[in-house]
Amino acid sequence: MSCQPSCFTGSELCGWLLRNTDAEDAQEACHVASMLAAHGYIIPVEGTALIVRNDSSYYRFQTPCLWPSKSPDRLDNTDYAVYLCKRTLLNKQRLELANYEAENLARLQRLLSHKWEFIYLQAEAEAKVDRKLERLERMVLESQERGFWLLYRPPPGAVVATEVDMRKLCRAKRPKKVATRPATFPIPSGRLSPVEPCEPAAKADKLRQALARRRVKVSKAAESAICYYQQYAEFDAFIGGGLPDQSQNPWVSDSADYWESERRTRDVPARRVKRWGFSIHELLRDPAGRQEFEKWLLKEVSAENLAFWEACQRLRHAPASQVHKEVNRIYDTFLGPDATEPVNVAGPVAEAVRKRMSSATAASADRYAFEAAEEHIFQLMKSDSYGRFLRSEFYRQLLASGKKKLSSKKQQRLSSSDAATNAVNVNTASAAAARRSRDAGTVDAVTIPGAEMTDAAN
Repeated sequence: MSCQPSCFTGSELCGWLLRNTDAEDAQEACHVASMLAAHGYIIPVEGTALIVRNDSSYYRFQTPCLWPSKSPDRLDNTDYAVYLCKRTLLNKQRLELANYEAENLARLQRLLSHKWEFIYLQAEAEAKVDRKLERLERMVLESQERGFWLLYRPPPGAVVATEVDMRKLCRAKRPKKVATRPATFPIPSGRLSPVEPCEPAAKADKLRQALARRRVKVSKAAESAICYYQQYAEFDAFIGGGLPDQSQNPWVSDSADYWESERRTRDVPARRVKRWGFSIHELLRDPAGRQEFEKWLLKEVSAENLAFWEACQRLRHAPASQVHKEVNRIYDTFLGPDATEPVNVAGPVAEAVRKRMSSATAASADRYAFEAAEEHIFQLMKSDSYGRFLRSEFYRQLLASGKKKLSSKKQQRLSSSDAATNAVNVNTASAAAARRSRDAGTVDAVTIPGAEMTDAAN
């Protein structure tokens, strides 16, 4: 036995519309109900399709505060991330994320990593508020919130009424009229008819070119650019942030001091350590990050992956006279049957590397012989080692030590500024005392001879 609060069946809704509207039959009433669901005013209790069926399936009315007329024009990704994060914190058996929602959550976590802590705290607070509600009231609220995001973040392949003009969609599905005029028939404006004879092969080539051409909406591109600048605002000197204290902007002053400080591997500030969490590319691009990542891999007994990847990177830029020697050294060290530091690559990848090694000679050494193995090892580090590195206590200690050094430096600057202020105050006081004593000495020098002259006159 189960209880569904505040709901009705699709047959009841279609019957009510048939009695109280101008619908001619049950099919038209079901179509009207489906249009109400497509625009977010009626939500299904189960399933993700925003349609109404004339059967015993359950539906609910959407709460007025979540109507499309009261929703903003553009929803922030932060709200959607808070909703998905809250779903993972609540009852997992009843509110388990779908596959596309889990992919969206992972993508948003990478995109909004600079403020993910704030998102998690907000989701945790909302989850605590939801747990205090009654069970039936909580069921209705979760269903209405889920219906709202089904409308604005639909599953792949769903047609959304809020983004697609239904009239244009209907016109696009109508069969097009075939031109009865020949291709060379002149029209009044002097131009030729756009109808052109096309061979099947040429048409296939045009379709392949159309598939290869990327079509990105301006809104999506602008949203990605805004998210990028928000993420790197405090780290990139070109945007205006990421400058340590008493450091000039290199894009303004043409000074290389900032770039030299970014290459240091000692006393790494917390902002650089925090930037390593954006992606594995940021981690490996920073010399200090690569060094710390190598230390952690040594503890995990997988440092040979990073060593192999670095050797392949050096091989790409090695002189032509040293390519053959370097290729043999890398193969004997990492991929050969008697390798001293063997790396774990798939069988087909290893076989492809062996074929390229066997066909290469000293005169025709291939510096890209390990390209497939290098890509395989990099993906392995990206999907496995890098994620565990960010979740490890080792990375947390690096982040905490950078924050402690930053706070200690601030205290030293404050103490030095206080000492300088005290020194200035002491110098000012001593100067004032010296001035008073000098003035007093001058008076004595004037009055004492006057007193002697007076005594002599007497």
